[in-house]
Amino acid sequence: MDSVVRPLGVVGGSLVVTLAVGWAVDRALRRADARHPETPLWNLLRRARLPLQVVVCGSLLRVSYPQAHLARGHTREVAQVLTLVLIGACAWMVVRGAAAVVEASYTRYASVHAPRDAARVRRVRTQVTLIQRVVSAVVGVVAVAAMLLTFPAMRGFGASMLASAGLIGIVAGIAAQATLGNLFAGLQIAFGDMVRIGDVVVVEGEWGTVEEITLTYLVVRTWDERRITMPVSYFAGRPFENWSRGDARMTGTVFFHLDHAAPMDLMREHLHDVLEECEQWDGRAWGLVVTDTTPSTIEVRALVTAKDADDIWTVRCLVRERMIDWLRREHPYALPRVSTATAPGPAEAPDRRQTVPGARDIGPGPGSR
Repeated sequence: MDSVVRPLGVVGGSLVVTLAVGWAVDRALRRADARHPETPLWNLLRRARLPLQVVVCGSLLRVSYPQAHLARGHTREVAQVLTLVLIGACAWMVVRGAAAVVEASYTRYASVHAPRDAARVRRVRTQVTLIQRVVSAVVGVVAVAAMLLTFPAMRGFGASMLASAGLIGIVAGIAAQATLGNLFAGLQIAFGDMVRIGDVVVVEGEWGTVEEITLTYLVVRTWDERRITMPVSYFAGRPFENWSRGDARMTGTVFFHLDHAAPMDLMREHLHDVLEECEQWDGRAWGLVVTDTTPSTIEVRALVTAKDADDIWTVRCLVRERMIDWLRREHPYALPRVSTATAPGPAEAPDRRQTVPGARDIGPGPGSR
């Protein structure tokens, strides 16, 4: 009877205590969240409830398992497994807790500065994301190292590894040059403010928005919903266009090729009317000038402004559409035309000979026959 009651008491008691601790912690976090609605920290910390329960249960079983008298011939192996589970659960809980603190800090910062300084908020978001990934990677490495050190064979192996750490480090550095280069490039991007999450960039002729930045690669979402994955070292070693750095406002142009008889004054008036009806135009500047001329047409440039790249594209398309439609209806003569008249024949060609004053006709020369 004791062989049944004792294991049930140890395992069942551990589970009951684990559930009770999880319920109590979750209830306390709910109350804290209700008392402090201005910060999402307490609600985010609830994500660490499951790893906390695993830590509590693993700790209780690790301490009380020898008293259960189960698998007496494998006590050491079971203790080893419980130790590994406990280390992994602690690392899991630390990562969840750090992520909650970082995300809560960023949310409060963004709620204060987002309305007046969106670029600065994107920069902080990029830095916070990379810092969180670095913390997760460091915690994971430490947890794996701690798991390996629980094996007796690995402890002796660790001394020999320390003796050859310099040589191994040199070999690993040479073998992982690309990876380490991307790692340091990611840190340079995060703290050098080169590119941020949400920035509008042009890379390799592709226009898109930076969607994700990790320690090794960067994802750009193009306007047609494609994703371009690029190593972060590309942005640290090559030139690229960043349309959102400092100020997202942009100036755009629309070109028209028209006939020489195009009514420029009327076009300026209609362009202003079109912009007044366009919600995306920010009202900063506009203009219409003739920038070039050819024997058959003139080149007219319309200048417009908007608050960001998406709006400038909309304004340019709208101006192009409305202006062409207005010229087609009201001033069709202003549109470029292709001449289809036949070329004059020899009879209609003008006399190209020129008469020089004082010159006399000496007739055909010798040998003209």
